[in-house]
Amino acid sequence: MSDKQLGYLVVGGGILVIALIIAVFFGGPMYSVWHQRKAGEAELAKATYTRQVAIQEAHAKREAAIFLAEAEVERAKGVAAANKIIGDSLKGNEDYLRYLWISGLEHGQDQIIYIPTEAGLPILEAGRHNVQRKKVEND
Repeated sequence: MSDKQLGYLVVGGGILVIALIIAVFFGGPMYSVWHQRKAGEAELAKATYTRQVAIQEAHAKREAAIFLAEAEVERAKGVAAANKIIGDSLKGNEDYLRYLWISGLEHGQDQIIYIPTEAGLPILEAGRHNVQRKKVEND
């Protein structure tokens, strides 16, 4: 390699080093601004997506509530229809009602039944309760 070529190489290397220094001084702040802008755009995109997800979840909850309310109305209509059928079938059917009451008495165990008197007050089984209390206290 000749001295002339070596000189060109040193000058070219120096120019390259100066260009790199200029790029670092001027390009560094520009890169920082670009990087911050990209980070802000990513954060904005994430916030937008999170908002869209929350809106979709709210819509789904609203639709579910509407369908549940409609189902409850339909269920209530069914119960009302069943009650009407049962009520209509029991009108004027005192014997069947009496049979159901007696049947219920047969299956009940240790039940206390209060029968209303003429004044509308129940007959209390005070004597029976006192006997049971004394029995518990003696044990």
